[in-house]
Amino acid sequence: MDDERIVTGSLRQDDDALDTSLRPHTLREYVGQEDVKKSLSIYIQASLNRHEPLDHILLYGPPGLGKTTLASIVAAEMGQNIRVTSGPAIEKPGDLAAMLSNLNEGDVLFIDEIHRLSRSVEEVLYPAMEDFAIDIIVGKGPTARSLRIPVPRFTLIGATTRFGMLSAPLRDRFGIIYRLEMYSPEELSRIVTRSAGLLKVREAQPEGMLEIARRSRGTPRIANRMLRRARDYADVRNDGVLSAQMADEALVMNGVDSLGLDKTDRTMLATMMDKFAGGPVGLDTLAATTGEDAATIESVYEPYLMQLGFITRTPRGRVCTPAAWEYMNRRMPGQAAGADSEQTQMEL
Repeated sequence: MDDERIVTGSLRQDDDALDTSLRPHTLREYVGQEDVKKSLSIYIQASLNRHEPLDHILLYGPPGLGKTTLASIVAAEMGQNIRVTSGPAIEKPGDLAAMLSNLNEGDVLFIDEIHRLSRSVEEVLYPAMEDFAIDIIVGKGPTARSLRIPVPRFTLIGATTRFGMLSAPLRDRFGIIYRLEMYSPEELSRIVTRSAGLLKVREAQPEGMLEIARRSRGTPRIANRMLRRARDYADVRNDGVLSAQMADEALVMNGVDSLGLDKTDRTMLATMMDKFAGGPVGLDTLAATTGEDAATIESVYEPYLMQLGFITRTPRGRVCTPAAWEYMNRRMPGQAAGADSEQTQMEL
């Protein structure tokens, strides 16, 4: 299961308290996403000068990059309260109407997984975003009539990992849209170093922080999760000194190698090589063979393997690249044949 993997960017049950305690509270403390921070600071200052709510913001990108954290920072910088919910939690239009009615002037409403809002809920959200009002149908049949009820002026911040699944009408109503990018090892090292201080790691050596950062798939949530495991290991094995060696041993014990790949990633590559000669293999076939859900493979496993250049997508299916064969310490079928042919030519 993806929830059990240390390298998953999705929020796990044991991450809740950790994420809250380690989150930065200002844009100055927030590491990375420099372009986003620069433009956001300008928009926030302009809104404060005009005494108006900030325009609606849409944040998208892979899970674990800090969308919820950034929303909380925006509310704090604006000096307003934030109400946090998610798309699946808003089941009926009445749920959204009640939520909007209970906001105060200038408050921030954060909706995670906003792409999962139902169509009927979206219809209520449109006039709320544009006109700060909600339309309610009173009565039934011939006597039914529509009432427009004003709601406090607010800022909606939506977050999604599936930008393409947002409906065009909803997407067009956001005035500010940001894509959060993956973090560099240097940025993650700064994040982990800060987190190590908050977690009261006895001695967090820079090399150890960088070792964790390099294996974190460019994702702060994964980096902080790995830091906890490495801290525990160092407490027992090295009197709390978190060196590069301790970080390496801790992560290897958890099945994470030097590239940030775990057992599930390696199993997927091995399956493609052993059973399909490296591909091409269709997504549904790969899912049936590995026992994983097709959507999980496409959204969780594939992106990082493609980022490393280990697999590619073709019209006929997924294919392992030469880099993947080299990483798995195996010889490509084509390479073997080519090598034998070349040897024969030399003998002749």
